[in-house]
Amino acid sequence: MFEGQPKSLYALALANTGERFGYYTMIAVFALFLRGNFGLDPGAAGAIYSTFLGLVYFLPLVGGIMADKFGYGKMVTTGIMIMFIGYLCLAIPLGTGTVAFSSMLAALLLISLGTGLFKGNLQVMVGNLYDAPGMESKRDSGFSIFYMAINIGALFAPTAAVKIHDWAVTSLHMDPNAAYHLAFAVACVSLILSIAIYYTFRPGFKHLEGNSKKKDEKSGAATEAEEISPAETKERIIALCLVFAVVIFFWMAFHQNGLTLTYFADEFVQPTAEGAQSMVFDVINLFMVIVIVYAGFAFFGAKTGKTKGISALVILGALAVIAYKYSAVEGSVSVSAPIFQQFNPFYVVALTPVSMAIFGALARKGKEPTAPRKIAYGMLIAGCGFLVMLLASMGLNTPDAQKAAAEGAKTFASPNWLIGTYLVLTFGELLLSLWVYHSYQRLLLRSTRAQ
Repeated sequence: MFEGQPKSLYALALANTGERFGYYTMIAVFALFLRGNFGLDPGAAGAIYSTFLGLVYFLPLVGGIMADKFGYGKMVTTGIMIMFIGYLCLAIPLGTGTVAFSSMLAALLLISLGTGLFKGNLQVMVGNLYDAPGMESKRDSGFSIFYMAINIGALFAPTAAVKIHDWAVTSLHMDPNAAYHLAFAVACVSLILSIAIYYTFRPGFKHLEGNSKKKDEKSGAATEAEEISPAETKERIIALCLVFAVVIFFWMAFHQNGLTLTYFADEFVQPTAEGAQSMVFDVINLFMVIVIVYAGFAFFGAKTGKTKGISALVILGALAVIAYKYSAVEGSVSVSAPIFQQFNPFYVVALTPVSMAIFGALARKGKEPTAPRKIAYGMLIAGCGFLVMLLASMGLNTPDAQKAAAEGAKTFASPNWLIGTYLVLTFGELLLSLWVYHSYQRLLLRSTRAQ
């Protein structure tokens, strides 16, 4: 999976990891911030959250149009700058009035626009790494690595958001709602790191920053390109739109992680955990599990005794860290609602090599499911995830009753219901999302080369 990949892949992936870390730090607490700081009801907060996500997914279209004119690199840099201004607006505590609310809306517009300029164009640059002779076969595994980098940023983001918020409350004696602004400030810092990584390693991929038209005009040379007829282009666009029409329902469900699932975690999940249960809320333990998974694959795939030995030592080291963390567990730990958003990226990173191994084995036997079957299975599995939540909510108070109930009359569900839901949703994501992601990149890259 990692062998033979271009070095610039890791630089671009790290730059994206920094940006995604900031984005998911903000998303982890955003809905709670809207309700706590502005006193919005769940529906109004959800409308703002949903509109923001809609813009995040729509504005890469604008980013692509702009890149055709100005080049990918300029849009990546401009996008980070615009996002930084947006996160800075969120980080400044302006209170709860009209000015603060207007600043928040402006910040969301800037962040979504910056994301639209940055995200898609960086991915195109990653894809263009594989235009070199002999690299095509590495494209899918390269995008899997890139996708995992996104999720590594998302894995640590909820912990950063919770820790900085709690520190602001306990050490700086800030109001709990005002403390959210420091969590947004983390996103500003992450963007600084992202752009620093990008420009540090830029010499290795600078040749990819211009679009194909600009490169051809600069060279003045005729280039051979795979010509796509208008009819073929139309067929591909129709196919892509049909895929979008199906998977949009998956993402409607998936992105409940920052909204209704966070509401449920905040109001109905047991607020403390003890013993082994508390271990899953420490991101270091989750990261050690990821280390064990990848070291295990390296061990069984090793071709030399030295590699096997190193892999075995890594596994033993990770197990030792987990054992030490368990020995240090005392009493109960507080379980904050945003922390549950770490489980989906954890599952994605940990299970991606497992899923690739399974589908690789099925492909060698000629039994790998077709793309439409993967999409259908992914949708069905996602539905099962919310069936788990349906079972978890049975017997609980209504939200209004829970809010009005005395301390002893409140009803809570085990955190394992929500953790299990994220596991099921991740199974669906691995079936559906990665295939759509790779297929989109292939279509986009072929179309780019044909310009």
